[in-house]
Amino acid sequence: MASFEGSYLGDNTRLSPDARLECKICWYVYDPEKGDEVWQIPPRTPFASLPDHWRCPMCDGAREQFMILH
Repeated sequence: MASFEGSYLGDNTRLSPDARLECKICWYVYDPEKGDEVWQIPPRTPFASLPDHWRCPMCDGAREQFMILH
């Protein structure tokens, strides 16, 4: 049986442009339709297009620890 790993772990090939991802630490949801006001990310920015230095705006968690929401 294969194990489940919901984190995208930095693999942008696993993400569709409209993928929503959730922080494992604080449950913040990055929604590309909304963007991120804290980091001044405009709406309609896919998670894969976020800058390398982007982190969770609520808890400063690393982007690699976000889980893909299905």
